[in-house]
Amino acid sequence: MSGKMYTRFVQPGRLALITFGPCAGKMCTIVDIVDQKRVVVDGPEAVTGVRRHMMPIKRLSLTDLRMEMRRGAREKTLKKALEKDEVMKKWSESAWGKKLQARDARKNMTDFDRFRVMVAKKKRAAAVKKALKKK
Repeated sequence: MSGKMYTRFVQPGRLALITFGPCAGKMCTIVDIVDQKRVVVDGPEAVTGVRRHMMPIKRLSLTDLRMEMRRGAREKTLKKALEKDEVMKKWSESAWGKKLQARDARKNMTDFDRFRVMVAKKKRAAAVKKALKKK
């Protein structure tokens, strides 16, 4: 085990996932720290759909992604930092981001899509069974 115990700190510029409330499932960036239990977060709204508001830390899941920015940065500065560091691109390429995208895709499937998945699974299982039988 290395000397560092924690790596995800509550700090301005940290990307976080909102886990509870009306914005649950959306990404936000910590902009400012209010006190021990609350932070100010911002999407920005044009990028993630989250407005700037105060939120308890309990409702956030911190990610490994962080960009350099000052406390209380305005929305324009936040957008520039997101674009410069390509944070949203890194998030969508991460395992956690891909997992959430897959979950959303499954959730938004139609009945016919579920049927097609079932048929594909049956075909795959039959092909595996046939290949194992040959050996």
